[in-house]
Amino acid sequence: MKKSLFFMIISIVLVTCKPRAEQASSIQPDGAMNEGTIKKIDVHSHYHYSRAYLPELFKKWNMQSVLVDVFHEDSVGVTRSWDSYVALAKAEPELFYLCSAFIGTGIDAPDYAEKTIKQLDKEISQGARMVKVWKNFGMVTKDDSGHYIQIDDPRLQPIWDFLRSKDIPVMAHIGEPEQAWRPLDPHSPHYGYYKNNPQYHAYNFPEIPSYKTIIDARDHWIEKNPDLKILCAHLGSMSHNVDMVAERLDKYPNMYVETAARFGDLARQDSDKVKTFFDRYQNRIMFGTDFGNDVSQDQLTVAELDKERADLDADYLLLWKYLSSTDSVEVRGQKTRGLGLGKEVLEKVYYNNLADFLKLK
Repeated sequence: MKKSLFFMIISIVLVTCKPRAEQASSIQPDGAMNEGTIKKIDVHSHYHYSRAYLPELFKKWNMQSVLVDVFHEDSVGVTRSWDSYVALAKAEPELFYLCSAFIGTGIDAPDYAEKTIKQLDKEISQGARMVKVWKNFGMVTKDDSGHYIQIDDPRLQPIWDFLRSKDIPVMAHIGEPEQAWRPLDPHSPHYGYYKNNPQYHAYNFPEIPSYKTIIDARDHWIEKNPDLKILCAHLGSMSHNVDMVAERLDKYPNMYVETAARFGDLARQDSDKVKTFFDRYQNRIMFGTDFGNDVSQDQLTVAELDKERADLDADYLLLWKYLSSTDSVEVRGQKTRGLGLGKEVLEKVYYNNLADFLKLK
């Protein structure tokens, strides 16, 4: 064998035998890509107030966003964001889509379902393309007998039948991450949330149903409504274990998932395993973030707005790197290697799956 050929073979062997983490740190799948290459919709956002910088920033990212309403119930009463979202989507129709919501408060009233359907029918006519149900079901709202209302409660069935007849999907944030039922863990990606929102830290409230009870009710609801399209927010509150998500996706063909605020959980798991999950279920996963704002623009200084814009841009970039490259990244304190998803998978996760789901094309 010629010496030059020998050294060529040795070089190839050494490169291919390198551990993946030691190989080129950043892979651009299927040709060079940047943040604007692929069309995107953030399926889960909460931009309560307009921002002068958003059109330009979204143009850079080739992105639109779904404004997801939340019915919030506390000791003061029930609040929501619907009217402000409608106004924002009307002002910037090229940027935003709308997702309505409802709550279980008053479920014992004979006309509860009728009133809820009337509300949703009106909001669908205002542009709602989805309807959200929140973790109030299972964890907060009780009926008159003092029982927590689970999402598979038969009293809700007329609402699901109505939404199915209108071909309106449901976004379901049911339950919380499993860590909510455990002591605060400073190393958990959810530590900050439960420290600042102790009302949802189920560990402190033994009366709240167990994680398993809530997830089982959610699964039963999906099974009872096979013709209702259901997008399980936050990876179905099973983001700590992609095998649990995969099990449900295999069992329920009407179930889809999105990633909002759960990239930290994904980052705690083996990157090769998570990549395999995305590749296998590439038609059932959607990109979401939970990003948003809750202060009007006129309450912020120019410097504060500039920082807000820069932080939002950086946050979108971090998630892009996690999904599209094999760079070393840190998400919510979790150090990991990016997934390096291929262009076709990225196009589905970032845009095509939701466009099909909502019949946008």
